[in-house]
Amino acid sequence: MSENTSYTSLQWQTLILLSIAELLGMTLWFSSAAMLPALQIEWNLSQSSATWLTLAVQLGFVVGTLFSAIFNLPDIINTRRFLVISALLGALFNLVLALFATNADLAIILRFLTGICLAGVYPPAMKIMATWFRYGRGLAIGVLIGALTLGKAFPYLINVIGFTSWRYNSFLVSICAVVAAAIVFFFVKDSTYSLPAAKFDFKQVKKIISNPGVRLVNLGYLGHMWELYAMWTWFPVMLRASFKQQSAAPILAEVGSFLVIGAGVLGCIFAGLLADRLGRTVITSAAMIISGVCSLTIGLLYDANPIFLLVLAVIWGASVVADSAQFSTCITELGEAQYIGTALTLQTCLGFLLTMVSIKLIPILVDSIGWKYAFMILAVGPIFGTISMLYLRTLPEAIKIAQGKK
Repeated sequence: MSENTSYTSLQWQTLILLSIAELLGMTLWFSSAAMLPALQIEWNLSQSSATWLTLAVQLGFVVGTLFSAIFNLPDIINTRRFLVISALLGALFNLVLALFATNADLAIILRFLTGICLAGVYPPAMKIMATWFRYGRGLAIGVLIGALTLGKAFPYLINVIGFTSWRYNSFLVSICAVVAAAIVFFFVKDSTYSLPAAKFDFKQVKKIISNPGVRLVNLGYLGHMWELYAMWTWFPVMLRASFKQQSAAPILAEVGSFLVIGAGVLGCIFAGLLADRLGRTVITSAAMIISGVCSLTIGLLYDANPIFLLVLAVIWGASVVADSAQFSTCITELGEAQYIGTALTLQTCLGFLLTMVSIKLIPILVDSIGWKYAFMILAVGPIFGTISMLYLRTLPEAIKIAQGKK
């Protein structure tokens, strides 16, 4: 067996293992959102408390990524160890919630701390993948983000196949995160292309923001994120309400939520394959156009035929996250190699900060104009993101993307 063939086999082994770890680790993200119906009954939650249970994770993630970016943590600390420690701490905070939380106040604090920990799980995994795949990187990171997407959908499936108690189901999520840490610690290795630890550089954030290509990618990413997490957070709620109007079994809404969010796996992989061949600016723009159309029309099927609603929702679920990995891949191609971890972390920080606005906005719109029209505001993001990526395509820097395919 040639050295090149052996190395390729090791690449794919790393891709599979790291993707499984990311799937298991990111189950922490929506664990409370999936258990929300049970929490609302047990704790008599107000709408505000229910919203903050989700927003707390976003806020914690923003704080964690901002701290990591400013201090270059993914680049000055061994990335694998950083991921392992973060996943274990996230599992611990989630376990405390499962065992001891009896009200929203404590739960919100614990979800905030979990969000901080997830800042050390998501961006570092992308950096590890980028070091292993110098070519075919769009597909590799696409598979990783697809696994992450499935991980975020998994708590809804646990609701269906797990225990009747939300505490036991939340405990299972913590176990998933511990297994993720063990996989990375024992089986995922550093790539031969991994760079030595960088020196702390306080000016890196400014350098990243001032890079024209990186800046446009981040603007495209912001448009994408305006839509993504508001959709992931509130579509299951809309589906439950719509199915209730149709007198459908409640379990169908949980299965439907898993299928819709989980459809993003296929979107990420398919987009990764095409982006490596046709160009990342083209594929990201196409994905945002499709998802934008879905956000404009999905509400019109509220309280309509459940099958029609689910079909359009699955298309939305596949397209809304299909471009995500390609924004991150562009950062690895356009940014400074020594500080890729910092650049990826800053990108996610800015994106998740924006998600807090759109997540908070949707329930306000639902109260004022209803589910039929509330999601339409999300189309603003894909429109803005598409314009940014198509403009990037015209710049000289774009030649660095996808080996010149842009």
